[in-house]
Amino acid sequence: MSELLPLFPLPNVVLFPNVFLPLHIFEPRYREMVADALAADRLIGMVLLRPGWERDYEGRPPVYPVGCTGVITHAEHLPDGRYNIVLRGVERFRIAQEEGSRAYRRAIVEPLGERAFDPADRADIRLCRSKLESLLARAVEKANAKHLDPRMAAAMPDEDLVNALAQCLDFEPLEKQALLEQPSLRSRAASLVELLEMKMMAARAPGVSTVAH
Repeated sequence: MSELLPLFPLPNVVLFPNVFLPLHIFEPRYREMVADALAADRLIGMVLLRPGWERDYEGRPPVYPVGCTGVITHAEHLPDGRYNIVLRGVERFRIAQEEGSRAYRRAIVEPLGERAFDPADRADIRLCRSKLESLLARAVEKANAKHLDPRMAAAMPDEDLVNALAQCLDFEPLEKQALLEQPSLRSRAASLVELLEMKMMAARAPGVSTVAH
């Protein structure tokens, strides 16, 4: 990872490791960011803007400190200077310090590897997976899943399935951020099961809020 990682803050996007994210880049500062990344290591750090970002969007509004690095796997440079890119999530990170020498934001970051798990963790993850596959089948019926097919999910490794569901299911950005900040696959899987169960309960009882704070 570069010493200074370009940051791409958005109000409604949270990237997870090993999940793909298509983006359309149109603001001049972020066109510059993509051009610089393509000329270097192709890495961009996705971070979520904190509530109230509208007041200073053109500046440097506060962001959540934990984000995910993405590597540009595909880039299309359009004639008018815009880009269509695809990122693949690589690694979670925590912002240590920002610097302001460019039009776009950059930061020194600390990589956040997933905590190692023991056999007991694996058993818990497998139990969560079984619950997730069952919940996913019901979620698809209720149109909560945008891009995931239960048949495809069954063939995915545990980590990829948990991260893909966390990114692709129809959760609020703050809920996705809370999942990203979970320190291990075990805790993320358990939180994902809990959140999805709450969502499905809320669908049966309109007016119940499940947004994480």
